[in-house]
Amino acid sequence: MEKRIYNLSAGPAILPEEVLLEAQKDLYSYKGSGMSVMEMSHRGKIFDAIIKEADADLRKLLGIDEKFSILFLQGGATLQFSMVPLNLMPPKNKADYIVTGAWAEKAVKEAKRVGAVNIAATTKSESFVRIPKQAELKLDPDASYVHFTSNNTIYGTEWRSEPEVGSVPLVCDASSDFLHKKLDMNKYGLIYAGAQKNIGPAGVTVVIVRKDLLERSSDALHTYMNYKIHADNETMYNTPTTFGIYIAGLVFKWLLNMGGLDEMYRRNVEKAKILYDAIDASGGYYKGTTVVEDRSLMNVTYVLPNEQLTEKFIKEASAKGFSGLKGHRSVGGIRASIYNAFPKKGVEDLVTFMDDFKKNN
Repeated sequence: MEKRIYNLSAGPAILPEEVLLEAQKDLYSYKGSGMSVMEMSHRGKIFDAIIKEADADLRKLLGIDEKFSILFLQGGATLQFSMVPLNLMPPKNKADYIVTGAWAEKAVKEAKRVGAVNIAATTKSESFVRIPKQAELKLDPDASYVHFTSNNTIYGTEWRSEPEVGSVPLVCDASSDFLHKKLDMNKYGLIYAGAQKNIGPAGVTVVIVRKDLLERSSDALHTYMNYKIHADNETMYNTPTTFGIYIAGLVFKWLLNMGGLDEMYRRNVEKAKILYDAIDASGGYYKGTTVVEDRSLMNVTYVLPNEQLTEKFIKEASAKGFSGLKGHRSVGGIRASIYNAFPKKGVEDLVTFMDDFKKNN
């Protein structure tokens, strides 16, 4: 970690050091081409190989078969809040949404512009400290799709497994825990994820959509908002985020080289346990803000005895090289985001700092 800090920000977030160093090596002239990836044509042979390799490696990681199209789009998850209902809600013009945090609420707001939204479950009255149980879901079997947010960065909760939704297509905003573990892709109709947590730099949005659902995309849609147009053009309808896709491809290779998503999940469970164990063993000095069974592996949220200690904790942690620990402005407290690329040693060092801070305060 020479000359680098521990970046615990919720996003844009830490990237693997190996990826950064490889990109640095090829930044000036990619593989002897005489130009950077940032400078080359998205329709040239070199970039064509980069994006096709990224597609193939993502398919290996998640076991994505030819029933799905992979799109590398722009606009972040926020644009997908609109694209999903515009493409998938017709002709029934109704969908189920499970609301577990602020980002799910934003998705609902955009979906309501398109059709009727049934809130299948929400834990808002409990300040989003938990994930709804399966028995709480009030699902419409005639809905166009069911939408859920797999991890909630602000509140620090995460679905352990997907909600059971029968034959209705399941749509997931996986922005903040994408690729943290293996998924059963057969359970999904569409998954989308902004890159800036676990995939790469801000700017890329991965959309994995079942090809049969593309038939719902109306020709009346504005062209860029149409999934079928993007799929038919293999992400090349307009100039994609070339450098971001290149970095994402390096991240996919980094994950494959470490042993894939089962190994990534093992590491994520191990890292999170170190931090949660420290919180639970603090005698109440540090208190987790969510129910234990729904704790996120990606975003660990907790509070100190008072606001003065919280501010002091953040200030002293920053001086020690721990950046981005301040909780979201709507919640407060501490949020340690320990995404895929965050090292185990960083978690151990944070726990040591927490122990020392408690002794001194």
